[in-house]
Amino acid sequence: MKKILLLCALCFAAITTYSQNEDRKWSVGAHGGLVQYSGDIGSDLYKSDQAFYGFAALSVNRYLGKHFDASLFFTRGEAGYIDHNTVNTIERPNNFLVRHNTSNLLFNFYLTKPNAVVRPFIMAGAGVVWYEAVYAIKHERFEFSVPTVGGGLVFNMGPVVALRLQESFMYTTSDNIDHLNANGDNDLLLYHSAGLTFNLGKMKDSDNDGVSDKKDKCPGTPAGVGVDALGCPLDRDGDGVADYLDKCADISGLASLNGCPDKDLDGITDKEDRCPDAFGLINMGGCPDTDKDGVVDIDDKCAGTKAGYKVDATGCTLDNDKDGLVNEEDLCPDKAGILAFKGCPDTDGDGVADNEDRCPSVKGTISNKGCPEIAREDIVKINVIASKIYFETGSDKLKLISNSQLDDLAAILQRYDGVTLTVEGHTDNVGDDAYNMDLSQKRTNSVKSYLESKGIASSRLNAIGYGETKPVADNKTAAGKAKNRRVELKTSY
Repeated sequence: MKKILLLCALCFAAITTYSQNEDRKWSVGAHGGLVQYSGDIGSDLYKSDQAFYGFAALSVNRYLGKHFDASLFFTRGEAGYIDHNTVNTIERPNNFLVRHNTSNLLFNFYLTKPNAVVRPFIMAGAGVVWYEAVYAIKHERFEFSVPTVGGGLVFNMGPVVALRLQESFMYTTSDNIDHLNANGDNDLLLYHSAGLTFNLGKMKDSDNDGVSDKKDKCPGTPAGVGVDALGCPLDRDGDGVADYLDKCADISGLASLNGCPDKDLDGITDKEDRCPDAFGLINMGGCPDTDKDGVVDIDDKCAGTKAGYKVDATGCTLDNDKDGLVNEEDLCPDKAGILAFKGCPDTDGDGVADNEDRCPSVKGTISNKGCPEIAREDIVKINVIASKIYFETGSDKLKLISNSQLDDLAAILQRYDGVTLTVEGHTDNVGDDAYNMDLSQKRTNSVKSYLESKGIASSRLNAIGYGETKPVADNKTAAGKAKNRRVELKTSY
């Protein structure tokens, strides 16, 4: 019973590891043939002077790849040998006869692909042998056949039937099936077989389109999609886009546009293109925008707009203040102005546009950038003030006597709010040049700081120290040195 279970287990192993071909994964076969012996008694391999011992076999096969499969052969038959040298002598005839069953798991390598008409192959494997208790064997025996090797030819006669011719050499694990253990070499049985194999199963059609996977050039076709003989979806207009994906199935188009045409080749299908006969922009609905103002030509009422100019919905340039100058050319786009002043107004009518008029609400002169002339008496007073600015000796600290003068200067500057004042500081040549330069700068900074404290904007004040570089008198005399130690105040617009 254990032996039968082992044979069944080997049969199951073969069934679960073999595929016959890509469409039909299984095959079974029926075979018959002759057995020849080689062992201690002698050898009748490929000889014809012995009695012929036959066997029958069944096989189960499974495909493993284009050049590999596995098979299980189960045989039943007899094997024997007669030593003719002892038959007609007084010696005891040297012969034997056994009935045996075998099960071999074989792996086959084919030299050609599954669709070839003739497929040469070689094989190797192992199995079991079960000797029945008949003839000279008193008790049934069980042993292994390791290895089993061979080869042969398979002739494909259609998608189902094939003729298999095979030679198998089976080496047993014992050396006494012939009742003789003489030279230590195990017994060998040679099986010459011929048979028919039958491929099982139905055609594999993974996408269920009616075309087998082996012939299907377009696997994975969605369910319900009509296909041609090669399993590829139908394409009525022949544009390379299958009908089920083609949004224009009856008009040849472009694959990039889901099968729809695009006459002007601007990337928008004709049915979605506002200008199907003119190359245009995708973001413009397929229409051109020649002047590139963001309004397509068919909607543009002001063609030829200059590059960069902003336009309204009709393609015309903007003029916010309605003064006749477009915003990009109007220096004052939000205030109606005069063409001569590039769109800017002149509120005080002094001939200086407000955007350049430093005193836009007070009528002035062009030379003073729109501000009025400083009165003569104020100019004189500024000069007098400059001569009455005093500092502590060797210091940038203002003397108290200078404060009233600077207060008067601040009052004048507040009346002329467009005036810029430059404070220049000078020294005589006594002392180091660098020291004198630094001292003059610090003194002008002191004047500037005082004026700022009186409400004069820093942007209207400049402070420059010249040291001893710009004398106005001879530094060789005390009077000349006194003149060179000075502060100068200069106004400008």
